[in-house]
Amino acid sequence: MEEKKKLNRSIRFERRDILKAMTAMPAAALISLTPLSSELAKAAPEQSGVQQGPAAYQPKVLNPHEWKTVRVLCNLIIPADQISGSASQAGVPQFIDDWLDFKRGNLIAEIRGGMTWLDMECNRSFKYDFSDCTTTQQKQLLDRIAYPQKAAREDASAVAFFNSFRDLVVSGFFTSQSGIRDLPYLGNEPQPGWHGCPAPVVAKLGLASGR
Repeated sequence: MEEKKKLNRSIRFERRDILKAMTAMPAAALISLTPLSSELAKAAPEQSGVQQGPAAYQPKVLNPHEWKTVRVLCNLIIPADQISGSASQAGVPQFIDDWLDFKRGNLIAEIRGGMTWLDMECNRSFKYDFSDCTTTQQKQLLDRIAYPQKAAREDASAVAFFNSFRDLVVSGFFTSQSGIRDLPYLGNEPQPGWHGCPAPVVAKLGLASGR
């Protein structure tokens, strides 16, 4: 596919690859996307009315540096492509800040601790905070923690942070208007008729064909 997607493949799932992975991977290996998504849908405000300008939203929990870091991380996980905009264009940073304000407790400490770790490691290696590093440098660090099975034992806390953060980003994006269009989501629309479950889905589920 386009070169931009190839470059970003190392630290994020392709959007449709997320759906493929959810059906192909063992349940224990998934990042608990479904329970969190349903909980967020009930608790978080609708994103459809979120203003997109950087000065339009005043974070409730995140300080200015954390807000900048969250926006950078969101767009590394889900950048803009030919189908839809980036995570930040879909209002995901606002979504995360709202969710942290709603949830409070250990999740805020985990997210803040993870962003502090990113800054410390980037300063150690590149002499800049994470959000001020180049995209290549940012991806180089994220490669250490994006794949739990490959990560070093001493990075376990950072791996847990990134999994939680990626869960929030994916949940936020695919419950936004942009994310629903990106799937594409076909619910809540009248259908001219029912022709049975598509054959590829039946084969994937290992069910006998038939209507």
